[in-house]
Amino acid sequence: MNMTNSIIDFRRYLKRRNYSKHTIRNYLHSIKQFVLWVDVPIEEMTPNKVSAYIDYLMKRRLNALTINSNLYRIKSFYNYLHYEKELPISVPVKTGSRLRTPKPLPRFLRDEDVEKFLGVVKGARDYAMVMVMLRCGLRVEEVANLTRDAIDLKQKRIIVYNGKGMKDRVALISKDAKRAIFAYLQQRLSSRVSKVFLVEKGTYKGKPISVRGIQKRIEYYAKKSCVKVSCHRLSHTMATQMLNADAKMVTIQDLLGHARIATTERYSKVSNLTVQRDYHKTMNIITTVGSRDVTAGGYKKFFTKEKRRMISRQVVESGQEDHL
Repeated sequence: MNMTNSIIDFRRYLKRRNYSKHTIRNYLHSIKQFVLWVDVPIEEMTPNKVSAYIDYLMKRRLNALTINSNLYRIKSFYNYLHYEKELPISVPVKTGSRLRTPKPLPRFLRDEDVEKFLGVVKGARDYAMVMVMLRCGLRVEEVANLTRDAIDLKQKRIIVYNGKGMKDRVALISKDAKRAIFAYLQQRLSSRVSKVFLVEKGTYKGKPISVRGIQKRIEYYAKKSCVKVSCHRLSHTMATQMLNADAKMVTIQDLLGHARIATTERYSKVSNLTVQRDYHKTMNIITTVGSRDVTAGGYKKFFTKEKRRMISRQVVESGQEDHL
């Protein structure tokens, strides 16, 4: 059973299923790395060899999320061979192979950090790319694949084709994002390329900017502004800011393209206005009981009383109380 031909067939299968180039590249990279490391024929693959590969990845200090992504892609490859090609092989990646992963809360930018970051972003293209992520909630892959016909500035919306989960969705455009997109389109390089964001300098001038190209621009401005920013964090910030402004969870779910409401609810743990209001309301009642006056005058009175109590205790302990 030829491994090279099997991988080529799997690539065609992914293309037929309309996976993006970026996703297909990630799948094939994970599979090739695995195949090279184990160095055994397809039909001889076992769960033990998969476990050994996991140990190898852990020794390389890859995080659990990255390892699980690799396992998912490898499992998809063997599922394809077993179910689609109907080859007499077993799937070596078992359900219990996945590593336990932490579930961190989404990270977002505070308002002052947003202002600081936007203050260093130069050029109409870069500013428009940032605003499309920060205000419209597009992911970096969606920004790189954004086409001119998908933007409707009149209706203030973007049709995101093959977005999260390979589904189409509608993203809305805020006033400031509209101004940024319009300003960029007015001075965009003349090109027949349908992709909106293009490389502006160098050998690839006029070609669509890549996912990595966008990430590098964000990394550059993050370093310049001394603000921890990533493309992912920009869309997280939009969701958190909308929650802070009392937007409904279902609205944010639709705008970000989450298949499950549980994914969107993670943002509510970061910014739960109901919890905050209940906490401060009840604490205002609770803290009136037995609280101290912590103003300068209040501290002075408190420490004077404490000093008197201390002297009284010392007198009692020394047996001199009767002489006072």
